[in-house]
Amino acid sequence: MIAGGAPEPCPEHVFLRTQEPRATSAAFGTLGSCLRRSTMVAMALALAACDGSTPLFQHDAKEPGPFPAADRPVANIVSPRWSSEEARDRLNEAGAVMDRSGITPGMTVADIGAGEGYYTIRLAARVGKDGRVLAEDIVPEVRDALAQRVARERLDNVSVRLGEPANPKLPDNSFDRVFMVHMYHEIQQPYEFLWRMRPSLRPNGLVVVVDANRPTQNHGTPPTLLKCEFGAIGYTQVAMQDMPSAGGYLAMFRATGPRPAPAAIKPCKRG
Repeated sequence: MIAGGAPEPCPEHVFLRTQEPRATSAAFGTLGSCLRRSTMVAMALALAACDGSTPLFQHDAKEPGPFPAADRPVANIVSPRWSSEEARDRLNEAGAVMDRSGITPGMTVADIGAGEGYYTIRLAARVGKDGRVLAEDIVPEVRDALAQRVARERLDNVSVRLGEPANPKLPDNSFDRVFMVHMYHEIQQPYEFLWRMRPSLRPNGLVVVVDANRPTQNHGTPPTLLKCEFGAIGYTQVAMQDMPSAGGYLAMFRATGPRPAPAAIKPCKRG
């Protein structure tokens, strides 16, 4: 005991056996005393947690949600490619989409559901050395293959990362454009996905969606449904154009007003 009746601190060599290769009976006695003291402290902490006071250990804030489910079928992910790159280039698909989306050197762009990287590679060339492209996919093998392609082609302005089905995990206030090409109909929880994606846009940032005008179960999204689901999260549609070279249409959205609370999101109805 030390002055004031407080117990002596446990000797360090009692717990670090490498510091004291031969354990003496005195050391074992000290160890037993320390263990009993530790047990009493743990019991005291446990009892303190039951007295209605503020807990000693704060838990993380509850995750936002729940979010409403989509009132429509969700297409399965069937392939990391929509068509061959050669066929798409013959139609100047990426060039036309980037032109209409206003992609210029120095921009920062996210390519969501990047797959094999058709848009990633071409976006990297368009934004140039002063721009950045973040390519994201939710399938680990696809992400790994794209990362290898990026390294092989020495695209220093491209980063590749793994997302989650309901969360693209994009950094806040970072992107001038977010591309979602032929993948929106595969998002299982569109309201949560769009809600979590929204803070990633810069003040004048746009979400660019390319999809086919057909039911979601047939790997497309009807334009009216797309506008409704984006609108439920506070996005305003600023463009809708037919895009035959891209297999459907191109739509662009801007985040306007406050982001709604998950409980306030009103899901769209089919019909």
